[in-house]
Amino acid sequence: MHLRALLLAAAAGVAVSNAHGAADPGKPQEPRMEFAPPAAGSYELQRIQPAPDATLLNADARRQRLSDLTHGKITLLTFFYTYCVDPWGCPYAYWTLSGLRDRLIADPQLARGVRFVSVSFDPTNDTPEALRRYGARFMDDPRLEWQFLTAPSVDHLLPLLDGFGQDVRVERNADGKPTRTLNHMLKMFLIDPHGMIREIYSLAYLQQPVMLNDMRTLALENRSTAARSR
Repeated sequence: MHLRALLLAAAAGVAVSNAHGAADPGKPQEPRMEFAPPAAGSYELQRIQPAPDATLLNADARRQRLSDLTHGKITLLTFFYTYCVDPWGCPYAYWTLSGLRDRLIADPQLARGVRFVSVSFDPTNDTPEALRRYGARFMDDPRLEWQFLTAPSVDHLLPLLDGFGQDVRVERNADGKPTRTLNHMLKMFLIDPHGMIREIYSLAYLQQPVMLNDMRTLALENRSTAARSR
């Protein structure tokens, strides 16, 4: 069955179990760092590809061009869905982002130039209202911009997933029918202020000190570029 049909079947076949938003997940054990990250500014991040664009919906149910959120600041983008329970999936991403957010807030100058963007895999159940409940305590904190987005439909979402190379698979039950569990490889995309993807973090590389230094490296690069253009 095509992914579109599977996502629709998974969403329609089961009632939403977290009507009041996802419960705060228990923190998974963070993998131990086996190396010291290089100092910020001592290396350059490659330019991988321009970040794909799409028209999505924000938590206020307003249309939002993704490109408006992948330009002007350093953006860390990830895909998720609110009822994910795999401890090494969305809950781990949640805690990684939460911890990274705390580190950024401790450096207000850097934090002003950074935003987080979380895009739902499940536009059927993760409505703008559901996203508002799920991310309220982050979205309403002015110290760091964090946007939660969903798509108007599965059809709008699929080209974006393809553009980012984000695989997702609907898990089937013993009878071969789609369940609400979405299996996906956890990825986070670091995007520079010009909309270029500069790093893709998989689970093994979701290390907050590394990600923080990468953001500082991009901030230094951006300041240097701005100084040369004056």
